[in-house]
Amino acid sequence: MNEFLVLPRLTWISVLDILIVAFIIYQVVILIRGTRAVQMALGLAVIIGFFYFSRWSRLETVSWLLTNILPYFVFAIIVIFQSEIRRTLAHFGRTTFFSGFGSINRNEFYDEIALTATTLASKKTGALIVIQRDIGLKSYIESGIALDAVMSYDLLVTVFNPEVPLHDGAVIIHNGRIAAAACFLPLTVNPRLSRELGTRHRAAIGVTEETDALAIIVSEETGAISLAHDGDIERYLDADNLKLRLKDLFERKVPSVKNELVPDASAKRISDA
Repeated sequence: MNEFLVLPRLTWISVLDILIVAFIIYQVVILIRGTRAVQMALGLAVIIGFFYFSRWSRLETVSWLLTNILPYFVFAIIVIFQSEIRRTLAHFGRTTFFSGFGSINRNEFYDEIALTATTLASKKTGALIVIQRDIGLKSYIESGIALDAVMSYDLLVTVFNPEVPLHDGAVIIHNGRIAAAACFLPLTVNPRLSRELGTRHRAAIGVTEETDALAIIVSEETGAISLAHDGDIERYLDADNLKLRLKDLFERKVPSVKNELVPDASAKRISDA
């Protein structure tokens, strides 16, 4: 009896082992927090808990059924959590925290983006601008038309001119340069997303779910300016707020402010393209 009360000797290897496991669990929780993976993980935990309960209570038939089904859950997890797995691997594979703006000054970069967004908003011209951070967007860049031009207000406004063929799609900016235009982006499948958000907003949220990119959206229906990051979206921004949020997200990695995921009775009712 006493041997069960004796604690194993704690060594620095044991402490390191515990800290590494705790860090991994913490990173996984941070990555899936606020996503549909949370509910799926809870459901899987319930099934596993029920499996051990069936063995403890000697429910032979239930235990046999779960014993034969659970091994296939490994494949189910890979399919169901494929987007989260990609984000996790990309997160641990980052080599830098910020790829830079190239030759353009940071404040000038924020000003150019904000001026472009407000100009397009005043004309109710739809736009989607994606800014690459640490995770590469090569696969999305290759889906569009390569430009590799220095980013400027004049060029961005020209690209999103409805008379220009390049306006239909996203512009991707990397290191202060417009890498490509008319790019295709993945649409979010978040079931909690407000039905008021249209394809442009869903594409912006989708690319920020898959990567750490930022996406600025201008609605062609209302002229509202939105900012998507980390699978969340902030809406009804003006030029000053947009510049402030860009600076915060690039330089201080401020946590996202979640909104517009569930329709709110107090929120404005709009329909965006």
